[in-house]
Amino acid sequence: MKLFTLAALAFAGFGSALSAANAFGPLIDPATLQADLDANPPLVLDIRGKAYGEGHIPGAVSAPYGDFRGPKDNPGQLVPEDQLEATLRGLGVTFDRPVVVVHEGDTDSDFGAAARVYWTLKSSGVSQLAILNGGMTAWEAAKLPLDTTATAPTPSDIDISFSDKWLADTDEVVSVVNGQETAVLVDARPAAFYEGKKAHDAAARPGTLPGAVNLAHSSFFKDGTKVVDGTSAAEIAQTLGLTPGQEVVSFCNTGHWAATDWFALSELAGIENVKLYPDSMVAYSKTDNEMANTPGLIGNLLRQVTGN
Repeated sequence: MKLFTLAALAFAGFGSALSAANAFGPLIDPATLQADLDANPPLVLDIRGKAYGEGHIPGAVSAPYGDFRGPKDNPGQLVPEDQLEATLRGLGVTFDRPVVVVHEGDTDSDFGAAARVYWTLKSSGVSQLAILNGGMTAWEAAKLPLDTTATAPTPSDIDISFSDKWLADTDEVVSVVNGQETAVLVDARPAAFYEGKKAHDAAARPGTLPGAVNLAHSSFFKDGTKVVDGTSAAEIAQTLGLTPGQEVVSFCNTGHWAATDWFALSELAGIENVKLYPDSMVAYSKTDNEMANTPGLIGNLLRQVTGN
C-alpha cells in the first residue's frame, strides 16, 4: 500500500474545532436526535428503501438511496439537476430546516450511502446537515421509538444550483493523472480493488488511478459501524501527508465508499479542497487512459475464471 510521508500539518485539534463550530452535524447520535425531535424537529430522510416500512424513526420521510444515484451501468453518475430538484421538492427539503440522513448501519459500507446523500445535499446548497452515527442499527440498539406508518412529506419549492466545489469529474482526474493538474488521489476501496485483484462488475478493467494512495473507507470506523470523531479523522488524515491548500480527490468504484472518505476528510477532519469523483473507476476504466495495478492478460483471465 502506497502512503505519503507525514507532513508537518497540524490536523489534530482542527477537526475538533470544526465540529465544535458546527452547531448542527456533521454527525448526530440517537439520543441527541430524539431530543431534537421533541423540540425543533429536523427533516429526517430515511434512505433505506423497503426497510422503511418495517419500522422507522417517527416522522422520518422515505428517501430511497437509488433516487440519488445513476443507472446500473454507471451507478456513481450524477442525477440530472432538474431531476434532483424535483426529488428534493417532493421530500420537502428546504434551505432553512436541518436535515438528518439515516442509513441502515449494519455494516461500515452502509455509511457510504448516507455520505453520498449528504454530499449531494451539501452540493445542492443545503447547509444544516447531519448523518445519524450508527444509522438505524444504533437507533434500535438505544431502544428508541419506531413507527411503521409512512410519513407524507410536505412538498417544498426549493430551487437548487448544484455546486462543483466538492466535485471532480473524469476530465479533471485525467488532468491529474497526466500531470496537468495537482491533487492527491485517494482510493477508498478495500486493498483488493486497489491492487487490481478485484473489480466492480460494471468496470471495464481492474486497477486504480496512477499515483493513488489507498485509504480504505473502513479506516474511519470504530465499534463496528460508528464513525470516528473529528480528532481521530484528522489523525488518520495525517497519513496522506497533505500540505496546506492541497487538493484531494476521493474515488472508489461508484462514488459510494469514496463518499465516506470525502465526509471524513472534509466534514470531520476539516480539510479544505476535498472533492468526490462520483463516477469513479467504473467510468474511468471505460476510457483509454492509463491505469495502475492492472493485471496482464493471463492475470485478468485468471481473475475472471476464479473470481479472485
